[in-house]
Amino acid sequence: MMLSAVTLCMVPESSAGPFVFHGDLGDGFRKAAEHGFDAVELFLPGPAHVKLEEVRRLQAEYGLVVAAVGTGAGMVKHRLSLTDPDPSTRNAARIFLREMIRFGGELGAPAILGSMQGRCDASTPRAEALGWLADALREASDEARKHGVKFIYEPLNRYETNLFNTASSASGFLKSEQISNVVLLADLFHMAIEERDIADSLRSTGDLLGHVHWADSNRHAMGYGHTDVTPIANALIEIGYGGYLSAEVLPLPDADAAAARTINSIREAFR
Repeated sequence: MMLSAVTLCMVPESSAGPFVFHGDLGDGFRKAAEHGFDAVELFLPGPAHVKLEEVRRLQAEYGLVVAAVGTGAGMVKHRLSLTDPDPSTRNAARIFLREMIRFGGELGAPAILGSMQGRCDASTPRAEALGWLADALREASDEARKHGVKFIYEPLNRYETNLFNTASSASGFLKSEQISNVVLLADLFHMAIEERDIADSLRSTGDLLGHVHWADSNRHAMGYGHTDVTPIANALIEIGYGGYLSAEVLPLPDADAAAARTINSIREAFR
C-alpha cells in the first residue's frame, strides 16, 4: 500500500484551515498512530516553535516519520511572500524558507512551498515575479540538498495564486529554468479545479512528482466529495510513485472521522 500521512497544525491563524489535527503536537502524533498513518506532515508557526528533540521523541514513541514540513505560516502568520514588491519582505520570506528547510532537513523531511510563492499583479509584473520565484527556488534547492532532501513546490488553484496552477506549467517552468532538486506536490483538491484530467496530469509529471495531498474535490477527506479515485490510483501505480499520500483536508465532520475516512480510502484504492 502507498505510504500515508496526516496533517498536524499548530498555527492558530490556520485554525479553520484544511488540516486534520490542530493544537497539541503530542496529541496529534498519538492520533495519527492510532489511525494507522505512516507519517505526519507538520504545519508550524516557524522553525523555533518546537524543539527538534521533542519531535524526535514523539517520532520514536509513536513509530512515525515526518513526511514533510509546510511553510505556509510564512504567509498566513507572518505575511511573507517570495514575490512581494518590497525587497525587505522578499528577503524575510527567503530567510524564513531557508530556516524551515533546515528544520525539516534535520528530521529527514522536505519542506513545501505553497502560499508563500505569492502572485503577480499591477505592482509586480509576471516576468519579474517569476524571476524572483526562480531565484528563491534555486536557493531553496541548494539548501535542501545540503540536508539530503528534495524541496517541494506546489502549484495552487487560480484563487490562491496566478503564477502556476497546473502541474504541466509548473514542471515546464522548473525545466526551462534548469532548477534541480525540486519536485512537485500534486494536491488533488487544487487539481480538481485546474486540471482537465488529473490522472493524465500525474502520468505526465512522472519522476517530478514528490508529494501528494490526498484530498477530495471539496477539500474534505477522500470519499466525501466527487473525485473518481480509481484512475488517480492507477496513474500513481503506473508511474511508480513511492512518496506519501498526505491528508491535507478539513477536519469534517470531525478530525477523527476525517482521519479514518482518509486511511480507509487509501487502503481501498491501493489494496
